Amino acid sequence: MDFDPSRPIWHQLIDEFCRRIAVGDWAPGQRIGGVRELAGDLGVNPNTVQRALAELEREGLCRSERTAGRFVTDDQARIRDLRHHVAAGAADDFIQRAHGLGLDLPDAISLLTQRWTAHDPRTSRPDTDTDADADTDTDTDTDEPKGA
Repeated sequence: MDFDPSRPIWHQLIDEFCRRIAVGDWAPGQRIGGVRELAGDLGVNPNTVQRALAELEREGLCRSERTAGRFVTDDQARIRDLRHHVAAGAADDFIQRAHGLGLDLPDAISLLTQRWTAHDPRTSRPDTDTDADADTDTDTDTDEPKGA
């Protein structure tokens, strides 16, 4: 994991652990690795991992069982709320970048709709090229302009 030096590592660990829960890498009820194991995997101090996990526990995203370790919450409503929170953060990041690029709301919605369709397995077709390159007028075999 690459850490941002402008933010405390334990905050970044909270974000990463929340992401793991939200996307299902850490499933409801799953035992979370031990503090030393996680610290070794992440290359950080065990106290930093302990601080992040304690915050997750305080937020109700995991629970400790004295002799068995820590477990992801089984509370589906809490996990759904977490997914919405993580998605809202991603949306906020997108909006900030879109503003920085000078996109207006209709352009941003159009772009998001195009990309959503390209990444949605229910709507995308493997033979459909959705990259920006698809809009250029080139011969696909040679990448030369058509007629060259």
